[in-house]
Amino acid sequence: MNVLNLLFTKDGLISQIARNKSILEEKSYFVEEDSPEDFIAVKLDEVLTKQRFDEIHVISALNHFTLMPEGFTDHESGFDLIAYNAPADSQQEELMLSINRKFKVQFYYTFPKNFYRKIKEVGIPVHFNFSGEKFLNSVNNKNGKEIHINLYHNQCEFFAVDHKQVILYNNLDVNSEVDFLYFIMFTLSKLGFGINETNFYAYGETTENETFISELQKFVKNLKIVFDNLPNKNFILN
Repeated sequence: MNVLNLLFTKDGLISQIARNKSILEEKSYFVEEDSPEDFIAVKLDEVLTKQRFDEIHVISALNHFTLMPEGFTDHESGFDLIAYNAPADSQQEELMLSINRKFKVQFYYTFPKNFYRKIKEVGIPVHFNFSGEKFLNSVNNKNGKEIHINLYHNQCEFFAVDHKQVILYNNLDVNSEVDFLYFIMFTLSKLGFGINETNFYAYGETTENETFISELQKFVKNLKIVFDNLPNKNFILN
């Protein structure tokens, strides 16, 4: 069975073609300063028409989201809740829901309607998910205070967990080491997480973001690289 995996980030699209558990092809498309406005849409068309697939799995790491406790059912307020974190346009975005039963939380997130329609029009089974939910599902946490960081190209998401309870999730554009460190340290301060009592775990594009990791190691005592998203091996913490 041929499966197409798609990851949408703030400035890019990563596609991966898999058959059973073997990765046949992986390609990344990132927006540059001189890229046309419809760059990602064009690349998505190319990927979708490249060959016939049996299933498509879509992961959105776009930072239009909100985190709620599992069981929250006022779905009509989803756009309003997301708007507290980021602008949400019901005319241009689809409202989506991902539930994480492991930690008893759920994510409302939006996905661009034009991408949604292109993918659905292929006419095969499609599974949508939010990167935060998939990331959280892969976390093996212990007791105590923990920060789990998933790094992408110019972007990161992270969870603060305290004694197996999700305290905070966020998703941030990261373009410099200063931004990255300020983001993490400010969060620790606000949550009352002491640097020496908190365990840090890094995932994702850790090789690409090696400078971020080395700078973080100067400030934190307990940091573990869980794994690196090596090409043609891991895809959004599979």
